[in-house]
Amino acid sequence: MNQSRGKVVALSACQALLVMNNVMMISIGTLAADTLAANKLLVTLPATGYIIGAGVATLPMSHYMKRHGRRAGFLLGCLFGVCGALLAAGAIWAHQFWLLCLAAVVSGVYNGTGGFYRFAAADMASADFRSKAISLVLAGGIAGGILGPESSKVTKELLGPVFLGSFLSLVALAGSAMLILRRLDIALPSAQERSGEQRAMGALLRQPVFIVAVLGGISAYGVMNLLMAAAPLAMQMCGHAYSAQVLVIEWHIVAMFAPAFFTGWLISRFGVLPIMFSGVLLKLCAIGVAASGITVVNFWLAMVLIGVGWCFLFVGGTTLLTEAYTPAEKAKSQGMNDLLIYLTMSTSSLLSGAILYRYGWNPLNYSALPLLTITGISILWLAQLRRVAAPGTASAAE
Repeated sequence: MNQSRGKVVALSACQALLVMNNVMMISIGTLAADTLAANKLLVTLPATGYIIGAGVATLPMSHYMKRHGRRAGFLLGCLFGVCGALLAAGAIWAHQFWLLCLAAVVSGVYNGTGGFYRFAAADMASADFRSKAISLVLAGGIAGGILGPESSKVTKELLGPVFLGSFLSLVALAGSAMLILRRLDIALPSAQERSGEQRAMGALLRQPVFIVAVLGGISAYGVMNLLMAAAPLAMQMCGHAYSAQVLVIEWHIVAMFAPAFFTGWLISRFGVLPIMFSGVLLKLCAIGVAASGITVVNFWLAMVLIGVGWCFLFVGGTTLLTEAYTPAEKAKSQGMNDLLIYLTMSTSSLLSGAILYRYGWNPLNYSALPLLTITGISILWLAQLRRVAAPGTASAAE
């Protein structure tokens, strides 16, 4: 158990470095694009490209890990992070918007691969420690949430053109993750994982437990990304200083990951579905706060609520997903789950800037309501299925 906890801590450190990369690539990437893009409706395109790169990587990387192991896949992902950061720095130096978009796609592979840190923790944990292991790995993001925005302030004008130093610093972050991973002993896939009997993908996708788990992840990331990607731009439009924008994003990231220290315990105590439903309610409250005013406090509180809601939905969805597959089905189930999440994220990111510039901040918030409503109803549906299932026939609800 102590050895497993040590590995969880190492994965948590890698998660912290990944979140620093995410925060800077999305927030700094969006602000850099605002200075490079001729068409302002495209300012969130690099953020979208970052998510597309992650989405494209999920299934191939999941199957690569099934064949070669988690550590080999994680190291390969970090290498993409180094290359993407160098391309982004080159884009700033050359003042090329489309090169910045390409850099974001390449860096996105690192993000998509790092998304499997939580599954690696779940693999090595016992059943009673699984939700806590997932939470603890994600909790590493709190360090990234604090250090990412602060690093962006320090490195923003450190070298030559604005943001050049910020992107070059990402090379060091991905390199540091590689050093940790090279020393991390993660068991290779078992024979059962590599060649065991599998159900067809359609059968996996039709399971109520799989549907609700995926909707939890989609709602967690889709709504968060829709609003977070546009928040710095919205604050800039409202005349708020860059320091205020950084403060809001910093607290948002902290709110995403700080609850992970106790979310696993909450799931063990109250069950996964009540915690996921609480996440939906928190996001609905965030939309109400965001739509009620444009002060820094409004932006701050809305982003904090969005962050906590993200944690409850995402940790809950990840925990629930582990009930939906056999060891042999793990790679394609996890890969498909993350692919669907990233497809939603890319769509929300692409629409985010366009809706903000064309319709405004409040309509952007309201556009998240349908997805949250569907997710909330699906959680109640699965809860009802489990209530009516007779003892010993819980699989009917799965």
